[in-house]
Amino acid sequence: MAAAVGAGALRGPVRSLLRAGWGGGCRRFWAPSGRSPAADASSGSGALSPFDRRLKRKQKNWAALQAEPAKCDYLREEVGSRMADRVFDIPRTFPIALDVGSGRGYIAQHLTKKNTVESEIPTFNVVADEEFLPFKEDTFDLVLSSLSLHWVNDLPRAFREIHRVLKPDGVFIGAMFGGDTLYELRCSLQLAELEREGGFSPHVSPFTAVSDLGHLLSRAGFNTLTVDTDEIQVNYPGLFEVMEDLQGMGESNCSWNRKPLLHRETMLAAAAIYQEMYGNSDGSVPATFQIYYMIGWKFHESQARPAQRGSATVSLGDLAKIDGLLSRGKK
Repeated sequence: MAAAVGAGALRGPVRSLLRAGWGGGCRRFWAPSGRSPAADASSGSGALSPFDRRLKRKQKNWAALQAEPAKCDYLREEVGSRMADRVFDIPRTFPIALDVGSGRGYIAQHLTKKNTVESEIPTFNVVADEEFLPFKEDTFDLVLSSLSLHWVNDLPRAFREIHRVLKPDGVFIGAMFGGDTLYELRCSLQLAELEREGGFSPHVSPFTAVSDLGHLLSRAGFNTLTVDTDEIQVNYPGLFEVMEDLQGMGESNCSWNRKPLLHRETMLAAAAIYQEMYGNSDGSVPATFQIYYMIGWKFHESQARPAQRGSATVSLGDLAKIDGLLSRGKK
């Protein structure tokens, strides 16, 4: 991943931004992450390392080097805009921020003047790793991450690293793909493989369940948590166009247990199943992207805290008396 940071005195929610993400066509500075490059490749497969990180870096770099790399950025730009709205919802200024998995700055471009592609926020790029952030403890006022952490092998560690580099009373705002993402593509491929090959293997990477996110963030040390879900549905001419755009986004599957090749007959059958089961009346097919948005704060003494257990002055048993009190008040 790459990260960028700068200094400045801009008015607005973010004064300087440290962007993080693979790919891109900009200068980067390599930073030691506390482990060897070989470790970054996730050399061992299994439940603890489901993704081939070296392959994912190749996929991201390939997508960034295409003739028109921005043509597949529509999803990241939309989520980046919604992430920026969440930043503006917090009535405070963040002098220095970190964007983990920034790509081409999908959030930063929405944090300044409207309709500007180039961000006015000073930035500095560093190539690092989400699980081993090369920054000192209590460095950032704000950490952002949009559609990047779903490729992390050790998500609990990545959350702990984000919490570590946040200042007390700092906030983390993140977005990840959810478990229902691309369910149409997943089901179509599985049914086609069962029909044509007598079995199936995963072609869409595993995603975190929304029920796990709050628990993982809490264990990492965050409090005052907010987790909500959203869905973005994009229509495509057919299955092949869905897979082409996923490749252009750098979002092709990189699971260790992926099947490297699909037979032509299986792909054609999957395209027909996709159209039959999910097709729109105009001949297009939908692809659903479920997005989890999360907000968590690092503890500070100034933050409000829940009252101690047993300190309540009203009993739940009194709720039964509410109707009587209300009716008396109307007389």
